[in-house]
Amino acid sequence: MDLKNKIDLTNLPKHLAIIMDGNGRWAKKQGLLRSLGHESGSKSVIETVKHCSRLGIGNLTLYAFSTENWNRPKIEVETLMKILVRLLKRELKTLQENNTRFNAIGNLEKLPKSAHNELLEVIDKTKNNSGMTLTLALSYGSREEIVNAVRNICDKVKNNIISIDDIDDSIINEHLYTRNLPEVDLLIRTSGEHRISNFLLWQIAYAELYFTDVLWPDFKEQDLYEAIISYQKRERRFGKTSEQVK
Repeated sequence: MDLKNKIDLTNLPKHLAIIMDGNGRWAKKQGLLRSLGHESGSKSVIETVKHCSRLGIGNLTLYAFSTENWNRPKIEVETLMKILVRLLKRELKTLQENNTRFNAIGNLEKLPKSAHNELLEVIDKTKNNSGMTLTLALSYGSREEIVNAVRNICDKVKNNIISIDDIDDSIINEHLYTRNLPEVDLLIRTSGEHRISNFLLWQIAYAELYFTDVLWPDFKEQDLYEAIISYQKRERRFGKTSEQVK
């Protein structure tokens, strides 16, 4: 049965975030090099973006490369960056055809020049698109993001740009990479791991969490639908009682 028919299109997550995990383990199970696992994982990215856009999800954020991932073997990091550049070059036309706006968050200055330049080009060429916003988290770490936000706010207080009494959730949000995105409604993590791994810690305060044993290269359309159906079955109370939200 096609699970798509069970999805309530009036109750989609406004912002879906995914920790794409399991490329290396997938490759190992297949007796392949890790690089081929990442290549296969990039195909799941393309398919997931396509299905989310067609469903009508407004914002999709994918955890592509963390600040901690810089500690991986140099050759693996270089391979990941090459895959990123190829993916951006190859899929720009698809992004345009689907009216998808491309975005990236993280310490992007640390990326190789070729990857950084390609990112900026795709961001610029899709900036006027009005469909789904696809955000790649690259060289991203949530703790670093929050520390940078605190530093910037402190600097503004020191220079009398803002008052310390004015600091609230909205002020902090304005200083995060995700300032133009809504809070996350649903966070999916693949590969059977049950942790957040320094991803969007502030933004997932009230997100529903969904964990699946499926490795990222094996994550297909029906797996996406299962996660969304699970989300739609949950009662989101935001600190209130069941009676208050009915």
